[in-house]
Amino acid sequence: MSDDEATQKSGAPVAGSKEIGALAHLYRAEVYRSTIWRQRLDMTTNWAVVSTGIALSVSFASATASPLPIVLVGMLTVMFLFLEARRYRYFMVWKFRARLLELAVMVPILRGQGAVIPQDRGSALSDDYIHPRHRISSFRAMGQRLRRNYLWIFIIQYAAYLAKIWIHPIEASSIAQALERAHIGAIPGWLAIILGTCLLIFFITLTAWAWVSEKADKSKTADYLDPEPSD
Repeated sequence: MSDDEATQKSGAPVAGSKEIGALAHLYRAEVYRSTIWRQRLDMTTNWAVVSTGIALSVSFASATASPLPIVLVGMLTVMFLFLEARRYRYFMVWKFRARLLELAVMVPILRGQGAVIPQDRGSALSDDYIHPRHRISSFRAMGQRLRRNYLWIFIIQYAAYLAKIWIHPIEASSIAQALERAHIGAIPGWLAIILGTCLLIFFITLTAWAWVSEKADKSKTADYLDPEPSD
């Protein structure tokens, strides 16, 4: 039996130059993939911001302009949110792997403990390569993106729509008059306002839930920085 086989069977850490070199290349690959998916997140957010800006410019271009572009862009922004939440779930896969490599390999090097591959704690990463899975749910991913960007975009759209129906073509003299201007085709104005308000409340609730879930989450990577238990 070779020394490498004996080391692996004993469960001792592996510190060979080949293994460390392979992990270095693996780390670079995971960081690159997480960077690419992070750029895709920025692209989706940019689309939502630009679309909102165009809709506001069109709706407020004149007193007789319709507020409908704001509603249509709001629906488009919801689609962008779903798309970005999906991309964020993939981004978290690569981020988890890169983070695990940092904590398991890079941290011991920086602490002067040498570069070793802790076999007893490597199951979280190796299992993720054998059975890849998303690290967070779709609802939590949506909540994360809402907290970072999209909730503020929806609030701006909601406030802009209310301002539009109140001040154009002339300032409304009553709430009933503003509601009458808020009608969308066959949908009465009061119902359109209620639906928009309920959707915004749902997004706020989802954002708060995702934030609480993130605070309560105990990641598998945390134990790499914890001190060894005393005997």
